[in-house]
Amino acid sequence: MIRLSVNINKIATLRNARGGNTPNVVEAAKRLESFGAQGITVHPRPDERHIRYADVRELSGVVSTEFNIEGNPNQKFIDLVLEVTPAQVTLVPDAEDVLTSNSGWDTIKHKDFLKGVIANFKAHGIRTSIFVDPEVEMIQGAAEVGADRIELYTESYAQGYIEDRVKAIQPYIICAEEAKKLGLGINAGHDLSLDNIEFFAQKIPFADEVSIGHALISEALYEGLEPVVKLYLKKLS
Repeated sequence: MIRLSVNINKIATLRNARGGNTPNVVEAAKRLESFGAQGITVHPRPDERHIRYADVRELSGVVSTEFNIEGNPNQKFIDLVLEVTPAQVTLVPDAEDVLTSNSGWDTIKHKDFLKGVIANFKAHGIRTSIFVDPEVEMIQGAAEVGADRIELYTESYAQGYIEDRVKAIQPYIICAEEAKKLGLGINAGHDLSLDNIEFFAQKIPFADEVSIGHALISEALYEGLEPVVKLYLKKLS
């Protein structure tokens, strides 16, 4: 079964829109785990527009499943990860001014930089994943820099799913098979939803984990957190 990690950034976005501490991200994480989520993901950005660095520190003492911290590895982010020592860190090359992550790493161009960052995290016992586009060369580059896993950026799959899901999934199958051959674990995330997750899981059943935030929290506005988490778990199985 592919594991489900829930990204709770949108919970923090709602909280920050009003101020105060409602909804509470720590309580949300606890409830998501009690509903069956197998991991909690956060993506703190430099401007802390949703998840704050203080949230990450507080969550680190609460999350009982797998804690995954995503972000661009600037020095502030690196220091936070080394302080918290989550189970997994996911390196994402997002610029400070982007609304959401919109591209994967060029693992060839940034080879030396990524090697150093990954070696540092792995020396502290933190599993490292690299966010990549579905391109075989980027998968091969991820293996060369010492990553433990790759996270396939699934926006193009989600966009192409409605028109031609078989065509949309093909690059991901090829890249997942290459990652598996190279001994890399396989994660996936971005725009995965209840509509498209089951087909993805059927075609790449050997993936390790999906990280889902925006869609899951949006769907939960209609159905509730617990039923939606259970629906994802059913589709992933």
